[in-house]
Amino acid sequence: MIKGITLIRPASTPAVYDTLVSFFSVLGFEDGKSWDDEASRGRPFVAPLGNLEFVDGMARGETDTFIEVTQLDTVREVVERWLVSHLSAAEAAKRISATAETQWKSRVFTVEPIPGVTFAFWEWMDPLKGKPLAMSGDLSAVGMKFAIVVARWNAVITDRLLEGAQDCLYRSGARKDEVHVVRVPGAWEIPSAARKIAETKLVDGIITLGLLLRGETAHYEAIYNEVSRGIGQSQQETGIPHAFGVLTCETLEQALDRAGLKAGNKGFEAASAAIEMVSLHRKIGDRALQQSEAESAARAEAQRVEAQQ
Repeated sequence: MIKGITLIRPASTPAVYDTLVSFFSVLGFEDGKSWDDEASRGRPFVAPLGNLEFVDGMARGETDTFIEVTQLDTVREVVERWLVSHLSAAEAAKRISATAETQWKSRVFTVEPIPGVTFAFWEWMDPLKGKPLAMSGDLSAVGMKFAIVVARWNAVITDRLLEGAQDCLYRSGARKDEVHVVRVPGAWEIPSAARKIAETKLVDGIITLGLLLRGETAHYEAIYNEVSRGIGQSQQETGIPHAFGVLTCETLEQALDRAGLKAGNKGFEAASAAIEMVSLHRKIGDRALQQSEAESAARAEAQRVEAQQ
């Protein structure tokens, strides 16, 4: 049974390796299991979907690596910032192509982070294939402010969750001085701190991180119910998005798997959800403002017409 496919791209020099790792690190890939020993080193970048395609008729010199994205213009902004930070403005402009439409109904641009090494980023022009278009949040954290409320209890797990959340926020464009970490004793104290922060309206989103192990407490379910209720109530009553990253596990091994070993890092996932919800809240607010302005303009026009009559 096929599980996955991994394409290995050898780096010609250590400098090329470091440059490519730097380039892909800013794009939001999930980290794979890296290694660094006497013989070699490697840094996997993991995407939710992988394909191996054989093509007849592809022009020689075209890239063999196509990366599908859902927000092509946002990805392009990230790529352009990376190029400018590593190259002169003139050289950076040469390394990235214009975004163009293809005959297979997509938009694509190519970038050359290393001379002779080209990657293509693309998205479908109609990603929903005729289905009704839904409003959704973007995954760019540029200009957003976050608070991360993390429990100290079970720090071997919660510190991993915190690292994952920070990794996601910084990869997505959040500035380090706009991400504030607040530590509380345990999961029970998370809702209180989150509510106090939310009431200040100084952040756009809150990420809550903690761990409850069934084997450590006889009143596990009572604590979990109150923690989840408190976080949900804080979100509903303050209007500030709260991402839920409080793990509930049977064993420490299960918690380790969910903190970056086998099942991804739930802190990273919680931060991603927080970014999307802040973006969605802003879009809803912008649409409501536009509708309000349109209604005000319509009323003003009706009053003007009535006055003329």
